Amino acid sequence: MKCFPTGFTACLLLAACGGGDNDPAPPMGGSNTAPDFTSAATASVSENTSDSFYMAAASDAEGDALSFTIAGGADAALFSITMGGALSFETAPDFEAPADGDNDNIYELTLEVSDGEATASRAITVTVTDVLENISVRQITESASAPLTLAGRASGDLLVGERAGRIRILDPDTGVFNSAPFLDISTIVGTAGEGGLLGLALAPDYASSGAFYVHITNLSGDTEIRRYQRSPGDPDVADPASGDIILTVNQPASNHNGGWIGFGPDGFLYIGLGDGGGGGDPDGNAQNVNTLLGAMLRIDPSSDDFPGDADRDYAIPAGNPFAGGGGAPEIYAYGLRNPYRSSFDRDTGDLYIGDVGQGDIEEVDLIPPNIAGLNFGWPAREGTTMEQGPDSPDFTPPIAEYGHGSGPLQGNSITGGVVYRGPVTELQGEYVFADFISNNIWSFPVASVAQGTTLSSSAFTVLTDALTPDAGSLESIVGFGEDIDENLYILTIGGSIFVLETP
Repeated sequence: MKCFPTGFTACLLLAACGGGDNDPAPPMGGSNTAPDFTSAATASVSENTSDSFYMAAASDAEGDALSFTIAGGADAALFSITMGGALSFETAPDFEAPADGDNDNIYELTLEVSDGEATASRAITVTVTDVLENISVRQITESASAPLTLAGRASGDLLVGERAGRIRILDPDTGVFNSAPFLDISTIVGTAGEGGLLGLALAPDYASSGAFYVHITNLSGDTEIRRYQRSPGDPDVADPASGDIILTVNQPASNHNGGWIGFGPDGFLYIGLGDGGGGGDPDGNAQNVNTLLGAMLRIDPSSDDFPGDADRDYAIPAGNPFAGGGGAPEIYAYGLRNPYRSSFDRDTGDLYIGDVGQGDIEEVDLIPPNIAGLNFGWPAREGTTMEQGPDSPDFTPPIAEYGHGSGPLQGNSITGGVVYRGPVTELQGEYVFADFISNNIWSFPVASVAQGTTLSSSAFTVLTDALTPDAGSLESIVGFGEDIDENLYILTIGGSIFVLETP
């Protein structure tokens, strides 16, 4: 079972099993033992690299001298290797014009090592990554405390939500936080398991109303959506006493809380909730339309259809699929496992959902504008693969997915991202996202997205090497955020916040 984010709890158990690509050949005679490869089966290299980028390594029980050769593979002719194991391309690779057999910038070859008597082979894959020449990654700060969410204000500063229950004001130019927090509700926020202050959203009329919303787990571990007000006398201070619980959802476990909230272009508040925790959705919440768990909710917090219920301070939009009955009226879409991070494309209004997988698949789901009632299939499906079944033609497949593992196109826990619309030309129109465990960062063009069709990871652009920050490291990415100028920010659980810029 895998929970998310894994850095919050020690609940990720990863099992590794060996393949058949390192089986030694029988010794040619005597008691000689064949060498054993110790170098990785995957490599990543930036385009235009002409020098060696991978060093093959092996051990030999007798301590014999070893030599390396290329033994085969679909793309073997494109490489050369020294006897000492230094691998390089014959011609520097071009990401925009891949030369591998599948034209997907993933090259396949087999290496062989010999001690003079016996040999061993290893199949490896080499992924060529794009070089983004007009982009830089600047570390703004490394002193945030488990920052999970971020929102930009018209003043140009950033509101940074920290897991323990504080929202702080950060100047993105200087990297300096205000001395006093914007809001501190740490005394009512529970951080057990995957809990905390998980989401932050400014009201569409924040500039005039000063209203904003947080998605938290309370001290009992249950989900609360709360509304707060900016102080009328000081825009850099919010009033803790203004807190109004507009929605409470009981959580049966401390994981799979979801955590994202955001206002759509329709002015309604969307809320991502996980399936309630446990392996395989044991309570069947994600396919139960009478519970709010395992779903994307949509409510109108500007009104109140439930004046007699202190825990339901909102109205139901008329377009919700169960607004007239047949299910919980707050549900907008369902069949989700753990929609921890989502975002709206500011140009199209499409809602992109990063849904954290369980044992095999991480996925990106899509809700187009005004399309209500989609069922993404969990736990019958995990991505496009069958999980518990039975299958149904009513399930909407993800628009993109990737498998579990440690390779450049793999991971174990998706951090949903954003469609980039900022100043970096090379990334415009790309959905940028990451994996919390493998630290891989990818993108794919939204122009290639079609509801009902699923992009495999071979269609991703690997940004991991290209997005090298000027300080710190992009590890354990827990969130993305945007400011009013559509600059993209990356948050890490270790406390660093980065921004993508043009040089």
